[in-house]
Amino acid sequence: MTNSSEPAWFPIALRLDNVRVLVVGGGMIAANKVRLLLAHHARVDVIAARLDEEMRAWQEDGTITHIATSADEATLRATLPGCRLVYAATDDRAVNRVVAGLARAANIPVCAVDDPQPSTFITPAQVHRGLVRIAISTGGAAPVLARRLREQVESTIPEGTGTLAIFMQQQREHVGTACPDISRRRQVWETFLDGPGAQAARTGDTARARAVLDDILASTTPRGEVWLVGAGPGDPDLLTLRALHMMQNADCVLYDQLLSPGLLDRVRRDAELVFVGKRRNRHTMPQEEINAELVRRAQAGQRVLRLKGGDPFVFGRGGEEIEALLEAAIPFQVVPGITAANGCAAYAGIPLTHRDCAQACLFVTGHARADGTLHLPWDSMARAGQTVVIYMGVSALPALCARLMEHGLSPDWPAAIVERGTRPDQRVITGTLGTLAAQASAADVGSPALIFVGEVVRHRVVSPA
Repeated sequence: MTNSSEPAWFPIALRLDNVRVLVVGGGMIAANKVRLLLAHHARVDVIAARLDEEMRAWQEDGTITHIATSADEATLRATLPGCRLVYAATDDRAVNRVVAGLARAANIPVCAVDDPQPSTFITPAQVHRGLVRIAISTGGAAPVLARRLREQVESTIPEGTGTLAIFMQQQREHVGTACPDISRRRQVWETFLDGPGAQAARTGDTARARAVLDDILASTTPRGEVWLVGAGPGDPDLLTLRALHMMQNADCVLYDQLLSPGLLDRVRRDAELVFVGKRRNRHTMPQEEINAELVRRAQAGQRVLRLKGGDPFVFGRGGEEIEALLEAAIPFQVVPGITAANGCAAYAGIPLTHRDCAQACLFVTGHARADGTLHLPWDSMARAGQTVVIYMGVSALPALCARLMEHGLSPDWPAAIVERGTRPDQRVITGTLGTLAAQASAADVGSPALIFVGEVVRHRVVSPA
């Protein structure tokens, strides 16, 4: 560990009870490290000519041992023996590197603060809630980023989480005895965490929390349920908090072709992933079989996540799946997602409505029938004063443009196509009904892509770099 060219990650679960740790430095930088070490019950020695106010208070009440001298080589050599860890935490990088060099020579793990090169370990930013400790590390590359992420995590973890963890620790044997099956036991705890029992435990009301837990345990039949969740148009950051919560709690996930790979990384690691997506001219699983699979798994007690691109009820066939679940009396929830039209338009800078030119917005699907024909409300689509968004229309783009012109729109009517919208490799091509098909062909545009038709395309804006 100490001779590695790359600093190791500090193991946050490492027990430091009564372990002797040396901190070199007496200012704010050193105080931050001492505070962390004291939280882990370490025995801290500090070498510094002077201590700041917080450090002085620790020294006066005997919490730390102060060696009141500068960090010269003789002092360091005399102090290092018996230390398990060393922090070089002065505001002088040269001094920190001298300390690090001596610690490495003594084969003692050392962290030179904000200087990975001489360090043999790094300390992640941490969030503490009693027994619950969350560590965030950038591998020493960006400490400020790690601290900023810690601030974000701090704001999302309730203060009573540590009390909740203690309650769950105390109840583990009870739950394990009452519920020997591991999968069922996991579901019991997740149901508890999602309900009033967890809030009671956070506030210290253990009697109420235990009563809720026992009610869950008394339910002998696992409760299956289906969650129809919209994953948005592609960018994983556009997931709703509710969608992310369900992705972390599902037993299995039936997912579509149009989902970006990064979305599935946010699903619980041990959940079963089942691809049921549809590609052009090839259905991996017919819709009727998808419906039946949702019912079968829910009846077996699973929490089934049906994860769809965009929104489940916008060209996602969610309505058909809900009807099948209702017929089988399966409980379900629907979580809306940002629609592809909204997400792609926003990322492409195309306003779906603009008071100067579009008082309505029409969503249609451009998927051709088996014989290649398009059956669309052409007269309603080929009108001024509105925006038309066409889903699944890439392969039929020449025919779409031609029919819109046949029904009254001019060849110079604005149009655009957005490929892989909201993703890092998004492409936007703007043109007219007379040019867009050729432009898309020349650029080899493929699915997923949306077509936008209307004067709002002229109002497209792109943020300055």
